[in-house]
Amino acid sequence: MSKEKNSTCSFCSRDKEQTGELIASPTGSFICRDCVEICSEILFPQQSMADVAEGEEQAQAQKIPFNLLAPKEIKHVLDDYVIGQDYAKRTLSVAVYNHYKRVQNNLFHPEGAHDLEMEKSNVLLLGPSGCGKTLLAKTLAKVLDVPFTIFDATTVTEAGYVGEDVENIILRLIQAADGDIEKAQYGIIYVDEIDKKAKKGENMSITRDVSGEGVQQSLLKIIEGTHCNVPPKGGRKHPNQDYIQIDTRNILFICAGAFVGLEDVIRGRLGRRVIGFADQGNGVKSDAEIEEIMREVEPGDLVKYGLIPELIGRLPVISTLNPLKEEDLVHILTNVKNSIIKQYQYILMSDGIKLSFSDEALKEMAHQAIDKGTGARGLRSILEKSMLELMFELPSRTDVEEVIISKEFVSEGTEPEYILKKAKSKKSS
Repeated sequence: MSKEKNSTCSFCSRDKEQTGELIASPTGSFICRDCVEICSEILFPQQSMADVAEGEEQAQAQKIPFNLLAPKEIKHVLDDYVIGQDYAKRTLSVAVYNHYKRVQNNLFHPEGAHDLEMEKSNVLLLGPSGCGKTLLAKTLAKVLDVPFTIFDATTVTEAGYVGEDVENIILRLIQAADGDIEKAQYGIIYVDEIDKKAKKGENMSITRDVSGEGVQQSLLKIIEGTHCNVPPKGGRKHPNQDYIQIDTRNILFICAGAFVGLEDVIRGRLGRRVIGFADQGNGVKSDAEIEEIMREVEPGDLVKYGLIPELIGRLPVISTLNPLKEEDLVHILTNVKNSIIKQYQYILMSDGIKLSFSDEALKEMAHQAIDKGTGARGLRSILEKSMLELMFELPSRTDVEEVIISKEFVSEGTEPEYILKKAKSKKSS
């Protein structure tokens, strides 16, 4: 100790009182901290503190198993695939960003390194069939580059009854991740038809509601976040079975349903039969009226509808989607990426045939989808049915340059308009 006290730095000759702690070598010489830093800069001039920080940041970024974008960027991508639903896209973009930002912070900071703990931003989507709920969730998974799976809540029952266990939801996500457990733990699970799991009523019954409230109860833990034991081959659990263990704390759950009749529950709470619209006296509610009512939804309305409060508490982000109008459906047919019409045009173009649709034909398909109440989902079946015979014949014809689809072709099944290669004259065939 006395030797160190009276020693000086072998490089700068300053003593301990001037430099602070001295680092001793096995040979009895000493060096101060300032000289160590100077030596480091001489030996590694390119390795500045900024470079070190940047290198650490890049190393951390490589650990992130997803592609996180800002909310505006997420919505911009959603706009390419989903028409309308601006409010829902904004809500989802913020919720997804907050969720994966939370996951990112947890990856960078070990547990206990910070006092603030952010809750999961699971989402509940309310909207009629064919309005874009599933497509929104699927596109989000594509943007983030994470595994994605869709699960129909109507197939799930309580453990011990005929049907699927809730653990099979997690198994499907693992399968979507090609068996990569680590990657699956940051995926998105879309639970469809969650409204079909609403309690059958507020009155007590002598029979168990094995596919309703019981399923909601069994969903609570995996949605909130838990270590889940999943049978590797699916099916029911049994003793002495090997399990896959997966942490669901970072899995984003998006639950969705049509919630038919929920607007009446909201209307009853507000104490008004009509909000902002004249009562026509025929009991028929317009789409605009339903849209305005659904924007007023509150957790209490969902409880009255039949969802248990514990489940609603684990779905803090609630967003509504509106029924699609005719112009929206026409836009979906023509302008979105991967539209069904573009797919047909691509197929026929590979055979050297141009495919065109009149404006009236597009409107007719949209009108039929609205009449059937199928929304955008029904457009494919309408077009597939209309194009069946045409697609059967056209690949065998070498004289056709262009086919023009008319309204009558869609509505009545009449022949389309052909433009032939040689004569370039219009005639029906």
